[in-house]
Amino acid sequence: MRFKILGLFVAVALIAACETAPDESASGAGTGGFTAGQKGAAPLPGSQEDMVVNVGDRVFFEFDRYSIKPEARQILVKQAAWMKKFPSLIFTIEGHCDERGTREYNLALGERRANSVKDYLVVLGINPNRLKTLSYGKERPVALGSNEQAWSQNRRAVTVVGVAGA
Repeated sequence: MRFKILGLFVAVALIAACETAPDESASGAGTGGFTAGQKGAAPLPGSQEDMVVNVGDRVFFEFDRYSIKPEARQILVKQAAWMKKFPSLIFTIEGHCDERGTREYNLALGERRANSVKDYLVVLGINPNRLKTLSYGKERPVALGSNEQAWSQNRRAVTVVGVAGA
């Protein structure tokens, strides 16, 4: 008898955990920048996903450096051109570091990285009032591990799309 009741509870839990289909008549809020109801659809123009897919949202840095590398310049030129297509958008540039060094040192280095990206975008014609900077230091790694492969992925600046007035 216990197994039947337990089995019933498991069945109910499994059914309750099943995902329901989204309401396609709902607004696009929370769709992640993709057209509602269409799997594999192109990202919405001006969304974070649009930037990631068509331009790239991040640039990488050398150890203990905040100067823009040549390959990063190419990405930032594309970002600036993309930003000019969407003049109502604002952006936050996040500075990140690898795990080495103190929290305070990495927060300062992340800030210098974010500011170097911002400065370069301003030189490329982006209004500085559209660009904010934020340093996470070593607090938000994208790659876990204590090796050069992980560290190189964490030494980055990421451009995040926002909407003016938000």
